[in-house]
Amino acid sequence: MLNLPVATLRFSTKLITAVGFTIGILSTPVLSHADAVQVSHGISMHGDLKYPKGFSHFDYVNPKAPKGGKVTQSAIGTFDSFNQFIVKGNSADGLGLIYDTLLGRALDEPFSLYGLIAENIEVPKDRSWIIFNLRKSATFSDNHPLTAEDVVFSFEKLRSEGAPFYKAYYADIDKIEALNPHRVKFTFKNALNRELALIVGEVPILAKHYWQGKDFQKPSLDIPIGSGPYIIDSYDAGRSITYKRNPNYWAKDLPVKVGYDNFDIQIFDYYRDGTVAMEAFKAGEYDFRQENSSKRWATSYTGQSFDDGRIKIAELEHQNPTGMQAFVINNRREQFSDPRVRQALALAFDFEWTNKNIFFNAYTRTHSFFSNSEMAATKLPTKEEIEILEPVRDQVPPQVFTQVYKAPETNGDGKIYTQLRQAKRLLQEAGWTFKSGKLINAESGKPLKIEMLLYSPAFERVVSPFIRNLERLGIEANIRLVDVSQYIARLRSYDFDIVVSGFGQSSSPGNEQRDYWHSSSANKEGSRNLIGIQNPAIDYLVEQLIQSPDREQLVLRTRALDRVLQWNHYVIPQYHINKYRVAYWDKFAMPETRPKYALGFNTWWIKPDKDAK
Repeated sequence: MLNLPVATLRFSTKLITAVGFTIGILSTPVLSHADAVQVSHGISMHGDLKYPKGFSHFDYVNPKAPKGGKVTQSAIGTFDSFNQFIVKGNSADGLGLIYDTLLGRALDEPFSLYGLIAENIEVPKDRSWIIFNLRKSATFSDNHPLTAEDVVFSFEKLRSEGAPFYKAYYADIDKIEALNPHRVKFTFKNALNRELALIVGEVPILAKHYWQGKDFQKPSLDIPIGSGPYIIDSYDAGRSITYKRNPNYWAKDLPVKVGYDNFDIQIFDYYRDGTVAMEAFKAGEYDFRQENSSKRWATSYTGQSFDDGRIKIAELEHQNPTGMQAFVINNRREQFSDPRVRQALALAFDFEWTNKNIFFNAYTRTHSFFSNSEMAATKLPTKEEIEILEPVRDQVPPQVFTQVYKAPETNGDGKIYTQLRQAKRLLQEAGWTFKSGKLINAESGKPLKIEMLLYSPAFERVVSPFIRNLERLGIEANIRLVDVSQYIARLRSYDFDIVVSGFGQSSSPGNEQRDYWHSSSANKEGSRNLIGIQNPAIDYLVEQLIQSPDREQLVLRTRALDRVLQWNHYVIPQYHINKYRVAYWDKFAMPETRPKYALGFNTWWIKPDKDAK
């Protein structure tokens, strides 16, 4: 979910995943053969479903929220495509509004799904397959019925022609069958990937009659057809896109949709950069923004509109894991292949000084790839974790077993002589020498040069002090600022030395870990293995995590993976915050109860008496 920079941009939306699930307590046996099959209105990862069969709405919505009004939000950069499922092109913001999924997620449970397109599901005890029984009322926005053929088509299209993420994420699906027009079965290759029965329920369903015969891999501004609550009403290519709530939306009265989708019109206006967007917000050009800059949050939200209450600001706490935001080091580059070099670079980043002088002490240092969660490795490994790590003991750094990783710390005064001396020793051990103030590779005779690739000028203030420290180590470092389109293209082809990026995590890590860390994704264009990790020990631990039989093992195996990632020094950890920082013109209302695991902006509504004003 995520306070991450746009560096993760336009990759396939992170699907909340986990390992293992149990059917809700109210599930009813329907068959009694070797593998007992149960039918249920929903699925919970661990334990019972919170909401029983026949529930009316989620607790964090207002079922009587008024519908109507227009809300405008900002987007940065540009767009040239309405297809967010492929690598090519820059897809428009908000496209998720036009699609529905088989199941809908409850935002107040770690990972529970309830029937949306599917009225109910059937699963055997061993989780080797799942059947979705579709609602006969489900239709696309053009009133064309949504059937099992559309579900089969969607998965086949995404796995064969979509972004590499989809092929990797759904690699364990063996077969997809339309048993009849409203019944579709997924058969899995094995019963080890316990999350798969859930995550197939979160995939947007495409309209076969629209996409069939079209070039799916070509970016296009042809308006697609979906089954979701909104349709694309109009657009100005690269500048603005307008969504209109579909008054005939087929699912508006379902329990998983009551209280949602209250705005009649949603507009995304594009701006060149964050500074321009901020000024536009203060001028009333758009209505709502979520802030990810601590400097702007501390200094820019001032003026008459704030003083007189026309603009409201709030910090809303959440319980989401914050994952890892970091300077991501491209291990495909030869100069970064030695972990001692990567560790030395980390010693040159003075977070404490940065937090004090640039971020107004707004952030907490990140030490774990699963920060703000019970999966973070923050203590010495237990006996149970050591048993998990034992098969790869000879393939991982010895500190995994004997030390707790912490990112380098300073006293915040900018005088990091001790850290730089340690960095120099590491660089010398790795075969680098200092000649005439330059760091030279003893074998090749080439200097160590680093390009920091950025898309936002606002981040230069964070990178510049880091570069000054690197220069004190004799490293030639510079900032390369490119536009968003170039930035995306270079990330997809791994054409960078270091970028600021992030690896978002859910409360139940699962299949997505393959795309982050597994060797199989290291050289697939557009994967999220930006680091370029090709490490057999990590491959083993990723597969162990995905095959976790229960929550206890999931936590232990995730911690084990975390330790190995930490001690390989793949990234230079940055910081996180466990609050949403939001600002909005005083036209909105929100439910009294907020969801634990999301902002829930799509449950807000516009006060009828404030809309015109």
